[in-house]
Amino acid sequence: MKMLKLFLLTCLLAGSLWAQAPKAEAKVSELMSKDLPNYPGKEGLMIMVEYPPGSVDPVHRHYANAFVYVLEGSIVMQVKGGKEVTLTPGQTFYEGPDDIHVVGRNASTTQPAKFIVVLLKDKGAPVLVPMNDTNKGE
Repeated sequence: MKMLKLFLLTCLLAGSLWAQAPKAEAKVSELMSKDLPNYPGKEGLMIMVEYPPGSVDPVHRHYANAFVYVLEGSIVMQVKGGKEVTLTPGQTFYEGPDDIHVVGRNASTTQPAKFIVVLLKDKGAPVLVPMNDTNKGE
């Protein structure tokens, strides 16, 4: 009985430590930025996002049209009011300028994932705006 209690305590402690461990952050690389002369004040931005295993994005928005194309691995995406989807290489996802991105993560805890995002946005506007409790309802 003492061994069972010790085992359970060890499992609880290990789970607690795992939950507190820092999550791997995504690596974002700018691939191209281009002013759009036919759309004054707008620019196109292409980025590559690399999710390490277990990577999770904060809730955020882009205030842009965002087109996602998965290159490697699998990712899970969801915008507020939409369905959660798991995407694999060759699949796409869209976020509109009014969407709040509530789920963005690597579907795997053991394999990396990589995807391209093309953003059509206001020139000079930030790529990502984290949402906190005061601005999640926008």
